[in-house]
Amino acid sequence: MQSRKLEQAMEYKQPGVTVWFTGLSGAGKTTISRAVEKALTSHGYKVEVLDGDVVRQNLTKGLGFSKEDRDENIRRVGFVANLLTRNQVIVLVSAISPYQEIREEVRQKIGNFVEVYVNAPLEVCEERDVKGLYKRARSGEIKNFTGIDDPYESPLNPEVECRTDLESLEESVSKVLARLQELRFIKMEVD
Repeated sequence: MQSRKLEQAMEYKQPGVTVWFTGLSGAGKTTISRAVEKALTSHGYKVEVLDGDVVRQNLTKGLGFSKEDRDENIRRVGFVANLLTRNQVIVLVSAISPYQEIREEVRQKIGNFVEVYVNAPLEVCEERDVKGLYKRARSGEIKNFTGIDDPYESPLNPEVECRTDLESLEESVSKVLARLQELRFIKMEVD
């Protein structure tokens, strides 16, 4: 069965696309992107995940959290995503990326770009905060924390919006996969 799925993916020359998951810390970006990755790879698609936390530890380690550093972080992630996209890889980026202007800049450079707004109210994100970051930001220990003392600019017209406070993980994943299918980036049965 697995080899048939792989054959089907090979028959369909996979176009590259960057799927950009944006939202507050704790909204569910990484959780959804990992589930989408699992669904796509099980169907034989070439997928790479660029997770904001992992990227900051490896690719953009010296950058802080000023607006300039955040923009540079997103430009670097966008550069890598663009390289992969050009080589027919589905790139799943999970990054807060709080500023609309830099997300739009990256979209324009990449071309094949699907923005997924992972939307959950701030209170819900704070309840989910396993790392204690919101608590530290509210106490003043962390400065320039998105959603507390630094703005998050919600996407104006995302291709997909996942309301993680109102829908299940499966519903969010299905929305993303359905939109990728609708845009002709993938061919697979979507629940």
